[in-house]
Amino acid sequence: MSEERTSRPPAATEPAGGAHTAVAIVGGGPVGLLLALFLDRHGVPSVVFDAQENQPFEPRGNTHNARTMEHYRRLGIAAPVRRLGLPADHPADIAYFTRYTGTELSRLELASRTERMRRTATAPATDQTPEPVHRANQMYVEAFLTEHARTRPHITLRPGRRITRLRQNASRVELRAERADGRAEHWTARYTVGCDGGRSFVRRALGIHYEGAGTLDQDVLGRRATAAHLRLPTFHRDAVTGRRAWSYWSFNSELVMNLIALNGQDEFFLLSSSADPDTAGPDAIADLVRRAAGAPLPVEVLGKRPWTPGVALIAQRMTSGRVLLAGDAAHLFTPNGGFGMNTGVDDAANLAWKLAAVLQGWGGPELLSTYESERRPVAHRNTAAARELNAGLGAVERPDTLEENSARGEQARARVGDLLRCYGERTHSLGVQLGARYDGSPLVIEDGTPPADSWGTYTPTSVPGGRTPHVWLDAWHGYGSSLYDRLGPGFTLLRIGGRAPDGKGMQAAAQAQGVPLTVLDVDHDEARDLYGRDLVLVRPDQHVAWRGNRPPTDPARLIARVTGTRLAP
Repeated sequence: MSEERTSRPPAATEPAGGAHTAVAIVGGGPVGLLLALFLDRHGVPSVVFDAQENQPFEPRGNTHNARTMEHYRRLGIAAPVRRLGLPADHPADIAYFTRYTGTELSRLELASRTERMRRTATAPATDQTPEPVHRANQMYVEAFLTEHARTRPHITLRPGRRITRLRQNASRVELRAERADGRAEHWTARYTVGCDGGRSFVRRALGIHYEGAGTLDQDVLGRRATAAHLRLPTFHRDAVTGRRAWSYWSFNSELVMNLIALNGQDEFFLLSSSADPDTAGPDAIADLVRRAAGAPLPVEVLGKRPWTPGVALIAQRMTSGRVLLAGDAAHLFTPNGGFGMNTGVDDAANLAWKLAAVLQGWGGPELLSTYESERRPVAHRNTAAARELNAGLGAVERPDTLEENSARGEQARARVGDLLRCYGERTHSLGVQLGARYDGSPLVIEDGTPPADSWGTYTPTSVPGGRTPHVWLDAWHGYGSSLYDRLGPGFTLLRIGGRAPDGKGMQAAAQAQGVPLTVLDVDHDEARDLYGRDLVLVRPDQHVAWRGNRPPTDPARLIARVTGTRLAP
């Protein structure tokens, strides 16, 4: 991260004795940056503190799922994010081999970026993935988000500042931010959000611990493992010479390794439990790659770090007074399925509008407490799904006959290939991506309809609590064509079909309480069939708050309920 340009209006004021901001965000990774961008969209100032002076260039998460891409679209940055990562025509396959020069066990063929967007352009009106999953390493996207945040009027970036003290009282949070040379800045904020990762200073300062399941005791992505950034200049010439993939697995009785393509050419991200992260130096990692390939490939190790797969850990609390936790500071995932960063982005989307509402005076006194009550169950659901996927991979057998040139070997490879293909298909869990629900939330007016919820599949429904179902509103399928493009930054009342009642009562109630409300007419028969109601109230985070065929009998009470002013039914 680099300093903000001084020509831009500052997001912080500097009273005597220190600086002040509405929201202090500790941690400049993707969750912290996206929280700042969501707040900026609502006109709320924030300061992002990051201990790193410059953005670290090391691979981490690789998957920006369909829901995260929808959030990027709402911020107007989906298109530039899609240009990052693999080349447009590079397949996104997941391929399994005995060794990279050996037998291909199975392959899950997945479309390139060009093909995905071509399919989106011709999808039916009720297609639920207007922004398909995108593969681009977090290091590329973080660099883009940092540069983009620097252009926004309500965001101040403070790189190279480590938060070393945090105190709060009933009205503010006090922070001490230290530079590497020991110089300190003193800040106050109305609210502070810890987005500072698994070793979160903010979480520890609050005395909050993780609880849940630790690493899995298995050979395949279990125990402590090694992650490495590699350059393999001849991989596509001397190892995998056929159809390219995004994820290349070497799977045999000796070792298991996953190589994830970063640039589609010579850079890869290695993940393996077959190397001790504490003792494996560059030579040992290079030897592991050559054994996985079955060929003496040239290997350049650009960096390495330890990691712990299999965990499913949740912070005991996600809020404490005026301090809140998001992303890895609130929940730690095994990487199977790519759920971790994406769950953190959804945290930020949920929290940003609530902070904005409270700071701008239209959110009630109970609104911020619903951040934890809505997001913590989702964290439990998603970490459990990721751990289940990891355990499923570890259960796939690796018999000694897997590489044998015999009938027994052929049978073993066919059996293991089928199991790996099933595992690969389960990682594309659209239910986790799009199916987060806030059932039981005091902000949601339930109507007695049981929702469908499965982490493996997604069923679009307007049952209050879930994501607003997607609809294309014209045949172009470009920006402005999606229902999501036309939702307001605050609440939106959808009038669906040509006979929906007017929304004047709700408009008046919202205006009286200072709540931003857009009324959007959706004269679309397929949308009416999908939603099953004439009126649907959508929250700023695109979740359904209420629905009905007639206006509410007490619209003022409804608006008070969904904004946390009056939570009792």
